[in-house]
This record gives sequence, structure tokens and C-alpha cells, in this order.
Amino acid sequence: MTHLNFPIQYALQSLSTGKIFADTGWLLDAPGEETPALIRAIYENKQLKLDDDSTGLYRFASWLPVNRRLSGSSAPVTYKSLGLAAHLGLKNLFITFSGYWPEIGANMTSCSFKETEAYSVCARLDPEQKQALVVASAGNTARAFARVCSDNKIPLLLCVPQDYIHALWFGSPLDPCVKLVVTEAGSDYFDVIHLSGLICKMDGFVAEGGAKNVARRDGMGTTMLSATTFIGRIPDLYFQAVGSGTGAIAAWEANLRLIEDGRFGNHKMKLLVSQNEPFVPIYDAWKAGSRQMLPYNDDQARRDIEQIDAKVLSNRKPPYPIIGGLFDALSDTDGDVLKVSNAEANEAARLFEQTEGNDLHPAAAVATASLIQAVRQQTIDKDSVIMLNITGGGEEKFKAGRSLYYLKPMAISKVNPDINEVEAIIGKLNWH
Repeated sequence: MTHLNFPIQYALQSLSTGKIFADTGWLLDAPGEETPALIRAIYENKQLKLDDDSTGLYRFASWLPVNRRLSGSSAPVTYKSLGLAAHLGLKNLFITFSGYWPEIGANMTSCSFKETEAYSVCARLDPEQKQALVVASAGNTARAFARVCSDNKIPLLLCVPQDYIHALWFGSPLDPCVKLVVTEAGSDYFDVIHLSGLICKMDGFVAEGGAKNVARRDGMGTTMLSATTFIGRIPDLYFQAVGSGTGAIAAWEANLRLIEDGRFGNHKMKLLVSQNEPFVPIYDAWKAGSRQMLPYNDDQARRDIEQIDAKVLSNRKPPYPIIGGLFDALSDTDGDVLKVSNAEANEAARLFEQTEGNDLHPAAAVATASLIQAVRQQTIDKDSVIMLNITGGGEEKFKAGRSLYYLKPMAISKVNPDINEVEAIIGKLNWH
């Protein structure tokens, strides 16, 4: 083990041109380039250096684009499955769990792997940053960022659909530096992304950036680092449910770094990502062989989203076509996109709790269901080294016996507000 120095040394690279440049602050795009493309962090440490376990997520900080270490983080925990593996007849099933499960050392109190991105993104911010960070979310991301920003006194404005605010529960009250605006009933994730974009055009606010933020992707990539360092090699197969696909992109990028590291193998694991029927836009585009997302009527998309249990998988504009995005990740790894029903996911959640001992978030149940489906359809080798990315769980365990606190909205926005309406919303927030 080594104690890492901050800030971590890295450069940024355009995945369109290959150009390498310095991170001058909060870059989300390559300067002067017009072709839509992700940028990627290039770390000075070509081999992963692990810090002490007590540093939480920051034990992986040598591959995180961060300026400091924030308090309260927990790293993903990987273990070799016995119960679920035996049930499915798998010899090398490894579960990477991000959520609340103190018995195995998992202490993410938001119960979601979104903490991995929140602790990375917020640690990338300049400590002298005065602007409020703006985050659009369908629930889990908002809860994670709220907890991290509250604990570390970082100004945060959350934009969440009104129908989803039941997800904004906390084990203790939040600091007033965290504020919430919602879009009216019947709106979805796409609507809050639109609202957050309008807010970020105003003085005093900065966009978190979503998949374009290297800190978000590399924070999520710690799930892959956890699995690989525990197993001792890069997995063969990777299962995860996706809404945006950012977590799968992150796993692919971490895989490429691990190949360059040289100690964990030189192969690319096959990405097997899944969606919750009937909302399956990534599945439809991939199966059609299309780099572009297929046309999807807004009203039909909203109706389909209403029917899925895993609401966090409801991104209508995912980073799928962009250079360096999910299409490229799937193509480079010979990956595939699967789909499962609510019923299949619910059965998978029951099986996981029965065989492994903890409850799952709906998205993690979708991922587990896709693994079960692949085993039953005999599309995977049972001897393969498999990583199942459980992106949320332990909520029932965390809530048991606790008094919960809910974040209340300070303003409600129409679905397509004009600039005057946005200014009025901002005026209600009382930042000072």
C-alpha cells in the first residue's frame, strides 16, 4: 500500500482526435473541437496504486481525477459468490456490491453505486469553487450527491422529476447547501436534464456534466478496479443494467487501463448490459446495428417508462452514439444488450436475497435477471470468470429501525420553462 499525494496527476485526451491536453479546471469537452466525443483521463501512474482500505473510495485515487479526499466514502466490495453461483451452476461468479451491507464492509448509506461518482466528481471540484453544482437525476444519483455535498459543505442544486422524489430519503438531515427543484408531475429524466441545462446557463451554477465528466466515469470505474484487484485478473464477462450506459463505458475504460497496467491480463471483458422492458431504446438501437438512437415518440417513451420498475434506467438520450460512448464500448468488447421484464427482475431479486442475503435495487435486479437469462439460454460458458455489478442494494437493511428524512422541493418547474420562469425558480432558492 502507498499513501497517495493530491492532486492526482493526469492529463485529458480527446477520443475524436487523440489530442492530449491539460485539465484547466472543469473541462467536459476537448477545447476547439466540434465533433461530439468523450474525453478521457490519462494518468501519470500507469500501474494502479492502491491506498489503504481506510480511505474508502480513494484507495483507487491513483486512477481518479481528483484534487482532494472527501470524508465519508466507501469503496465497492467484491466477493466470490457461493449461493447464487451454486444455484446457477457457475464456478467463477464474482459479485461487486455497491450499497449498504456492513457485514461485508459495504457502507454506502445512499445504498447505490452512484456514491462512486459523487465522491469522485465532488473531489474533482476546486475546493475554492463558489458556484453551485447542478445535478439532474431520476433518484439514486440525487440521493448520493446530496449526501456527499451535505457532508462536505458543497453547494448543490438537484433537479428531479416530482414523481421520483420519494427516492430522496436520508438517514440524517441535510445541510442547507443542498437544494431541490422538481419538474411537474408526469415529467421524466429527460425533462430534468433540459431544466438543468437552462439553469447552468445562468451565473452561479456549473453543470455536473454526466457522462462527459471524466470524474463521473472513473468513479464508476472503481467497481471494475474492485473486481479485478480482488480476483487477480480482468473478468471475462461483465453484467450490468444500464439507463445511460455510463457505468459500462467506465468499466470498459478501466479495462483498457488494466491492460496497460500489465499485471491483470491483456483481454477485454465482454460487456453484457441490460434494460427493463418495455423501455429498451439502447437494446433496440444495438439490435438494429445502429450507432444512432432510433426514433422514439415522446409520449410512447413516457408510457413505457411508467411501466418499468427500474425507473433509474429511464434515460431517453444516453451517451450511446457519441465517440467513446456505449456503442464503441460494446463494439470493442464484442458485447451485447439484453432485456428483461419486471417479473424476471422481481424473481431475480427474490433469488438474490434468498441465496446471497441482501435486498437489491430494481436496476441491480435487472442485471441479476439478465445473468440468470444468459445461463438458462446457455449463451455463456459456466466456467467463465463473471463480474456481476450490483449497483444498488441494502436499502431495506439501512432503513430498518431508522427515522428517515426527506428532501423537500423549493420550487416546481413546468416541463419546458422559458428563461423568465427559470429565473423565478432560482429566485426562490435562498442560497444565502
